Amino acid sequence: MTENVVPLFKNPTTSTDEPPAEAAAPVAVLSVVDEPPVVRPVPLWVRTGRTARTIATHPRTRTAAGVVVRHGSYVLGGTRVVAKRAWDGRTAARYERMIRAAEAAGNYEAAADWEQRGAAFRAARHKRRMDLITSPERLAKNAAYGTGGTIGGLLVIGIALAIATKEPSDVVTPLMALVDLIHFMVTFVTVMWGPLVAVGPWVALAGVWTVGRHRQAAPNWALPATARSTDGEPITPSIVVKALRDLGIGPLRNAIKEMGDAGASMLGPITIAGCGIEVDVTLPSGVSTNEVQGKRRKLAENLSRHEHEVFITIPVAARTVRLWVADSGALDEPIGPSPLVTDDTMTADYTKGKAPWGQDLRGDAAALSLYQRHLLITGLSNQGKTVALRSLALWLALDKSVQFLLGDLKGVGDWKMFDGLAQVLIQGPTDEHVVQVVEMVEGAVDEMNRRIQAPPGTTFPPLIVLVDEAQVAFMCPAKDEEKRPYGGAKANSRYFMAVRKIHNQGRAVNVLMWQGTQDPTNENLPKLVREGAHTRASLALGTESQARMALGDKAVDGGAAPNLLRPGLDQGTLVLASSGITIPAGQSSITVRTHYINDDAAEVITDRAKALRDGITTLTVIEHGEERDALADIATVLGDTPRVLTADVLKRLSALSEDAYGSWTPGDLKRVLEDAGAEPYKSDGRMVVGRDRVQRALTNRTEDGSASVEG
Repeated sequence: MTENVVPLFKNPTTSTDEPPAEAAAPVAVLSVVDEPPVVRPVPLWVRTGRTARTIATHPRTRTAAGVVVRHGSYVLGGTRVVAKRAWDGRTAARYERMIRAAEAAGNYEAAADWEQRGAAFRAARHKRRMDLITSPERLAKNAAYGTGGTIGGLLVIGIALAIATKEPSDVVTPLMALVDLIHFMVTFVTVMWGPLVAVGPWVALAGVWTVGRHRQAAPNWALPATARSTDGEPITPSIVVKALRDLGIGPLRNAIKEMGDAGASMLGPITIAGCGIEVDVTLPSGVSTNEVQGKRRKLAENLSRHEHEVFITIPVAARTVRLWVADSGALDEPIGPSPLVTDDTMTADYTKGKAPWGQDLRGDAAALSLYQRHLLITGLSNQGKTVALRSLALWLALDKSVQFLLGDLKGVGDWKMFDGLAQVLIQGPTDEHVVQVVEMVEGAVDEMNRRIQAPPGTTFPPLIVLVDEAQVAFMCPAKDEEKRPYGGAKANSRYFMAVRKIHNQGRAVNVLMWQGTQDPTNENLPKLVREGAHTRASLALGTESQARMALGDKAVDGGAAPNLLRPGLDQGTLVLASSGITIPAGQSSITVRTHYINDDAAEVITDRAKALRDGITTLTVIEHGEERDALADIATVLGDTPRVLTADVLKRLSALSEDAYGSWTPGDLKRVLEDAGAEPYKSDGRMVVGRDRVQRALTNRTEDGSASVEG
């Protein structure tokens, strides 16, 4: 049985009156999934576009286009250069350019000089042109005279020849030889003219191509990869001028454009300075030095350098900046070891010597005088602050007259090698350690006052009061029995006031304050304290405001920028402002890459320093509440010294334990020693304690007779 398929919609053009058509054959209905996909032909213009894009983006096409553009640019650029040279040689354009350059740079004397040279050139050119007007007449006369003279001379030669050969025809032989020469030359030129005309343009083309290639007169993208790479490219005047022009400073760019090729007139001589070059740039009128300083990163990139490889300082001359540009990658190379490590015979002289601290950017040795100068070193954490500070102390330790009071508020052993070298060594970060450091600094104030009250002309050994991680002391919240804070930045702060007193008067009697601190702020490094230091140095910092706190406004305004040092990469590199180091004229700071002396090498140096001195027993602080052996403590503070004044023994005992011995009198000391059989005695009219007696008493005493005191 078959079934008719009736359409859902009738054809509107079909009349309903027509008789029904003959039954059609059954029609199979296919599902959608069974329908074959319809493949539409891609238009010709689409296929053509795809093919063109493929060809245009193919590497071979780009290479070929680069070659065509590069060599075509060489020809055009060389033609431009040759034409410009010819134009400069024939006109006064060069002098006009120099005058504009001098005026733009504000050098009016040079402008007047170039104007005079231009006037002389124009006068000489005018004379040459006037000579050309009368030259045809002179040329005609000279040609007639020359021709007549030549023919006459040849006839005279021919007559002489005819007489010698007795042949009358030889009279014209020389004249005919000249005629043959002229004929040969005409024939030669006629033959060679065609090839010369054909080859001449190609020779000229090769010439301008060579000039363009030498000048790299092609777009940067079309140049070979080796020519495009400018990493480590030597600094030339044209490179410096182009870098300045592209800084984005409108007046500077316009002035350089007016100068033309003479933009290099802004530059002084480019000189080799250590691992880089140095050049002074006299800025045009209307461009300030701080505008260029503010573009340091862009200037470095224009010179194909990293920011840390370009330093901008302000010399003495007005409207001048001094650029120091390092060789690419040179500042990432380590400097050599310290002379303190390599020279085991080196000694120090506090008064006249200088500490070998490192190298400046020129590669010259950077040596720092420490004589009567308070010192402050700051920077971010883990940038080499302690090592830099310790290097100076290690050198000064080789002067056996120098004494140290040392407080390390980090307490991780960075200064442990000074045990046996420093009179006092406190190590630890707690409030208790801060209290002990404050009392140590206050003890130095007392010593300073004693020295001030001494008779005029009295000389005193240098006393270095060194506090590392001083920000811990300033930030300490502990207070004493009178509610006075140990830390803080106010007038009632014991540490702050002790440091200020040493800053005010200590220099005169060789009592000096050295501090190392992290991440300076007004809270952890008060203004009066940081400004009291004669030598201020800073490693890498985070902001310009911190740089101003560390070095002062004058140094930062003069180009000092420790905030632009790279944390972690420029470890040990610091910016220094001090009268104790040689700073280039006109600059207010210098950048120093300090030598690294590790702990093992530091211990070797301190061993040498100890060998130069009498035995010193470093007084260390012991915690409260400990039962102390008084006789053993006396032996400890005596150290290796044969005899010590009783007053000095009391001071050392007080420093050893303020709780146990702070209230002791000479009578207390005498009582303990007499009980042990080691009583004090007079030496040179003064009461002293003998080391041998105390040691003998310690050896002979019994346990029941030992003296002790409750801490």
